[in-house]
Amino acid sequence: MTKSQAEFQPIGNAGMSATLRTDRGWTITVRGRIDDPKHEIMGSDRLADNRVLVTNLWAYACQEKAGRRSRGAQRSEYAKQAELHRRLACEIADLVDKQGSQEKVAWCSACFEQHGHRKVEAAFAVPTYLCAGCGAATLSCAAPRCGAMATRGFGTIRIPRYCAEHRHVIPSFELAHAKIEDLSNFAEILHYDKANLSRLSKLGISGVLAAGAMTGVGLVAAPLVGGAIGTLAGGYTGAAATSYGLALVGGGSIASGGLGMAGGTAIIAAAGGALGGALGYGVTNAYISQDDSFRIDTLKKGASGPAVIVCSGFLTEDKDGWGDWERLVTQRYPDSTVYRVHWGSHELAALGRVLGSGAGKAQLGMAIKGAALKASKTAAKRVSPLTGALIVLDLVKNPWHTARTRANKTGAIVADLVARTELDEVVLVGHSLGARAMVCAAESLGTKPSAPKVREVHLLGVANNAKRDWSALQTAVVGKVYNYHSRNDKVLKFLYATVEAGQVAAGLNGMKTSLPRLINVDVTSKVDGHSRYCKDLDLK
Repeated sequence: MTKSQAEFQPIGNAGMSATLRTDRGWTITVRGRIDDPKHEIMGSDRLADNRVLVTNLWAYACQEKAGRRSRGAQRSEYAKQAELHRRLACEIADLVDKQGSQEKVAWCSACFEQHGHRKVEAAFAVPTYLCAGCGAATLSCAAPRCGAMATRGFGTIRIPRYCAEHRHVIPSFELAHAKIEDLSNFAEILHYDKANLSRLSKLGISGVLAAGAMTGVGLVAAPLVGGAIGTLAGGYTGAAATSYGLALVGGGSIASGGLGMAGGTAIIAAAGGALGGALGYGVTNAYISQDDSFRIDTLKKGASGPAVIVCSGFLTEDKDGWGDWERLVTQRYPDSTVYRVHWGSHELAALGRVLGSGAGKAQLGMAIKGAALKASKTAAKRVSPLTGALIVLDLVKNPWHTARTRANKTGAIVADLVARTELDEVVLVGHSLGARAMVCAAESLGTKPSAPKVREVHLLGVANNAKRDWSALQTAVVGKVYNYHSRNDKVLKFLYATVEAGQVAAGLNGMKTSLPRLINVDVTSKVDGHSRYCKDLDLK
């Protein structure tokens, strides 16, 4: 039972505030609107300086407001998440209430930065501290002669706690901000120097978050992350999402989508100091440890011009080397260095097996059409609409969903790695779900002013909703975004429309936007199938 108390207050249709009061009488209030990522912070500086407290208090407000505007099972889920964040805010406030003046400087396993850790003056069996950088509850790592701090849970400590290095959450505190000379050599900063001493979990960075959130082991949310989770689960996307840092939203571990929120949908948005920094390093390490197919190959070294990064998608992912990209890319960017991202082979292969992608073009078209027709009978029940393996109530197990989730995460990881290079500009080119990944990469890079600029983006049969908010993409790109779409694309026409509950893909009929630097290029007369874009068109 926490001594600190937090209360929610609705303000009109979209506004809200949450006030927390400690046992000593210190108070803090966060106030804002659910449709605006910015919020006011008022009250005790002692409480306001603790970022984990503030972000969880704001997450509580967002979840509570969203729940009161929802119905049924969704409302119940919001209520659970609101209570989670309320409790965590109060638990950390109880520690702030007892924070003393004794301090030691050490690496923090919540924010991966080196900060002072101030001791909490309470009768704990194990000394407890609060990180001055992020506000996380910490204690000394149990590894012999290790000077770093581990994240501490609430309640009695019954098992040894190890720091992020000794749990292999990150390879190295020292390399968290490291640069890489060449994009394809990112593995050089992901080498483990210390033994993995933890016998408790293999969750990666999601363990830092999910442990505190779901079981009380450790502290939820490194700085900024907690607020992002709460905000995104309240319905934010795009610029509003990225303004809060790295968000892990979804079901299960980072491999399947992050934390158990938002109906199993995963969103990872890299922003500000997180991108190319310590938090991005942790998420990148966790992602790559879960996707053994992820790599970035150098296809060609160039003499000048922006570096070009290509990313394949469904039906084209299994081709090594250039695959179908060489003519398309070298014709448009003859002097550029070209990289290719390989990703999600397991997810893309699973999707291909369900739809019979090994068959010929005609058979594939029939499989997609057949699945869509059968799905229409269950659409009213709002069940995932493909037959066989695709008709499952648990969306986290849906092959399309998992591949889409992996694409979102791949984009954020590519952005983090690009931000670690000395490149001046990049051009992003993607096909299908690979194009979706490049949208995420561009939007993520656009949130960090010091990151390499995105000169142009070319999207071929992109698997994104035509009516999504495209403003963050335009903001992120210096030049233009070219969206190549074909009405002959059966994968987008039938599969995408059914699995996305009737949405129309931007790769089918174009982006629905009037933004001047987002250019729709109708290639229906040239491209007669989802796998034909690279072969049949020329880049603008």
